[in-house]
Amino acid sequence: MAALDDRRILVMTTNFGTESDELMKPIAALREAGATVTVAATEPGVVKTLAGDRDPGPEVPVDTTYDQVKASDFDALVLPGGTLNGDQLRADETVQHVTRAFAADAKPVAAICHAPWLLVDAGLAAGRDLTSVPTIRNDLVNAGANWTDQEVVVDEAGGYRLITSRTPDDLDAFNAAIIDALTA
Repeated sequence: MAALDDRRILVMTTNFGTESDELMKPIAALREAGATVTVAATEPGVVKTLAGDRDPGPEVPVDTTYDQVKASDFDALVLPGGTLNGDQLRADETVQHVTRAFAADAKPVAAICHAPWLLVDAGLAAGRDLTSVPTIRNDLVNAGANWTDQEVVVDEAGGYRLITSRTPDDLDAFNAAIIDALTA
């Protein structure tokens, strides 16, 4: 039996502009650990990823849409980054609602790169220790977060485990923190 055989993970992303490694590597690590991973996006079809925010990356199949998911059906939420993806996620009220529901249900929320922008708009950044890609540091600090430049930051002070990370270079630590949160 794998460590996460009974766990269901929701990954929320947009259909275009997600950093390819930040989507594909967590999905692969979680599935390898035994979890069932569901990819939710704005529309059915595929996620057209980008490498380095500019070069086309692989397409990833979409399992469902945002409006079809409920936090109560999952054990954790993963939010991949990418500039375009992060900016679109933060503005989507359904994504904000689902993210707040995971926090209210005391379920882990993991966000990498530009995805912590969503935490600002969902009202979940204030008072939390976190990290992100350095270019959005001021946005997070201005929203009341305690930002540090570390590969991964795990904050449990808000009643749920908030896992944040900076860039694709930090994915091993990010993935390990998610798996740890689900086996603790």
